[in-house]
Amino acid sequence: MAIQRNHVDESKFNQHPLLPFELRIKDFVIAMQDVYDFFYDVNRGLVERGLERLDDMLRPAIMSGVLSDMLTASLGKHSRTLTPNCYFNGHPDLVVRGVYPENCIRAGTEGMEIKTTRKSGGAVDSHGARDEWMCVFVYQVDVETEPARERRPMTFTEVYLGQVTRADFRRNPRSELGTRTATLHRQGIEKLRRNWIYRLVR
Repeated sequence: MAIQRNHVDESKFNQHPLLPFELRIKDFVIAMQDVYDFFYDVNRGLVERGLERLDDMLRPAIMSGVLSDMLTASLGKHSRTLTPNCYFNGHPDLVVRGVYPENCIRAGTEGMEIKTTRKSGGAVDSHGARDEWMCVFVYQVDVETEPARERRPMTFTEVYLGQVTRADFRRNPRSELGTRTATLHRQGIEKLRRNWIYRLVR
C-alpha cells in the first residue's frame, strides 16, 4: 500500500480575511501542512509494519485533541506574536507573547483558542462561554472506503476564525455524569463563519 501525502490547497484560502495578532495566511498553510506531513510519516511507518493508520486507530475525541495540540504548537512556532500557553489546560491555547508571566495563564483574554471538529460548519463544544478569538479547523477522516488500505488521508476542509462573546453561546444541558459545555448558537456560528479562512469546497 502506498500511503498518500496530503497537501494544502492554497487556492482555497480567503484572500481578504480579518486576521488578528499579526497572523498571516502562510501561518495557517504551514500549520496544516505540518499536520499532513506528520500523519504521512507516521502512517507510512505503521503500514509498513502491517498496522492500521493512525487515522483508523484514534477515537474521534482523541483525534481532535491531537490535532488541536499539533495546530497550536505549529501556529505558535510560525506566527509572529502568538505562542502556546504553557499553563496546562489553560485558556486560550495561544497567547500573545510577553503579555503573561512566562507566557502562562490559567484564564486569559489575550490570544486565540484552537478547536477541531468533524462537524461541517464549525459548530464545536467548549467548556464554557467566553469572550475570545476562536479558530475552528474542520477535518474529515475516511473510515468507510474498503479495503482500508485505499482510504484517503485526513483532510482539513474548513477553517474559521472569529471574535465571539459570551452572548454568542448557548449552554448545553448536562447529564448527571456529564461535563458542562457551551456551543455557539445560530447567530454566533454565523458570526464565526463570516470570517472564513479556508474552504476546500465552496
